[in-house]
Amino acid sequence: MTLVAGVDSSTQSCKVVVRDLETGAVVRTGRAGHPDGTEVDPAAWWEALQRALADAGGLDDVAAISIGGQQHGMVVLDEDGAVIRPALLWNDTRSAAAAAALIEELGAQAWAERTGSVPVASFTATKLRWLRDAERENAARVAAVALPHDWLTWRLLGYGPDSPRGPRLDALTTDRSDASGTSYWGADGYDLDLLERALGHRPQLPRVLGPSEEAGRTDSGIVVGPGAGDNAGAALGLGAGPGDVVVSIGTSGTVFAVTDDPVRDASGTVAGFADASGRFLPLVATLNAARVLASTATLLGCDVDGFAALALEAEPGAGGLVLVPYFEGERTPNLPEATASLHGMTIASTTRSNLARAAIEGMLCGLATGSTPCAHRRRGAAHPPDRRSRAEPRGAAGRLAGVRCARRGADSRGVCGRRRRRPGRVGADRLATGLGPHLGGRAITGPSTGDPGPVRGRPRLSAGLPRRAPGSRPASASPRERGGEERYAHYSAS
Repeated sequence: MTLVAGVDSSTQSCKVVVRDLETGAVVRTGRAGHPDGTEVDPAAWWEALQRALADAGGLDDVAAISIGGQQHGMVVLDEDGAVIRPALLWNDTRSAAAAAALIEELGAQAWAERTGSVPVASFTATKLRWLRDAERENAARVAAVALPHDWLTWRLLGYGPDSPRGPRLDALTTDRSDASGTSYWGADGYDLDLLERALGHRPQLPRVLGPSEEAGRTDSGIVVGPGAGDNAGAALGLGAGPGDVVVSIGTSGTVFAVTDDPVRDASGTVAGFADASGRFLPLVATLNAARVLASTATLLGCDVDGFAALALEAEPGAGGLVLVPYFEGERTPNLPEATASLHGMTIASTTRSNLARAAIEGMLCGLATGSTPCAHRRRGAAHPPDRRSRAEPRGAAGRLAGVRCARRGADSRGVCGRRRRRPGRVGADRLATGLGPHLGGRAITGPSTGDPGPVRGRPRLSAGLPRRAPGSRPASASPRERGGEERYAHYSAS
């Protein structure tokens, strides 16, 4: 039996899954927590990786490993390979003014054409511009810029200031999916002019690997795959292809599709990212997702199970109580300085159960995080059948699929089992009416068949996507798509 390991270094924790390469069967798992905050010393990720690997039984019998994780985080290294300052994570919005300045300098259309996306405070380039303006001495020391999964792969291969192979900055690697979230990479590769515009000079960047390339081998001979950004890893693990849409609720909330062609949306609603298989991954992201539930549960003084029970006691619409969940600002819509707010409070509506339900409904209907109340809210707020992954965690599963690519030099297959369910329509109109005015006039539901059409001015994921003739299907359409007009979604909680 050949064993491979997938690692998901996410915002809140590091997860390791060890599987049989041929059957996909889970052999063992491990997990370790990450520090809270939006600014983290990368050393904490390395320590968590070591603990998670130990928890999973180590790597002595593992043939290959691949690391992926949270995107956009700014890891800056000096010429000796030392980390210059704590990494700014994707959900750190202090670079909002820098993002606005970069857009003003070139225009949104130019950014979209060159990188597929319009800069927001989450993206790496905006954080580099913030560093240039706010910490000039640190900015001048930057000899290399990496992303979280790039840096961890580098360390795992034995590189670093105090590591056996030394601080070779030219040994840094990344993949297309993670590089595409920087705002200085486009479909044709790095755009060094944009990098220099952001930071003021051109530091070393990780070499971008293809899906079947190795990042290298450890001293013990373990193959290290290219890794991926978290959402691309989830898509890979689910086996998502053209025509599929994935909804993923983790620390952030994302909706993304897989396409053969790059997407360039100058409105900034859809980010034109790449995926981990050689295709593209147009994506809409929100900053506030699972932590909205955790924070509300803490406020209510209950654990996850207690929170679930409370939410299920309330009716759809939470008695008119509406929670706008912008606890950490927001990325879509682009409101980095926004805060959360609670509306519709009356003596009758302000109950613990209504607040629990309002938190879920406010988090864009709590689309399938895997918890019981989210599953119920999903069935009450939207209509199409969904396919839900049964394997945990999907992000790490995607890294395993990446290992398959690296070892076999071929396209990967999804490694997560899925089951299908058909939601109902209970409370959908009520929820849309209640939330729409508080979410910038955007409703969150739509018809279940045919063209969904604009509902209360909501932006559509298809903005900027290549269009097909009405009624046509992509050449790769699966049997379920060819057989009817139903829309499907995958769900992931990486």
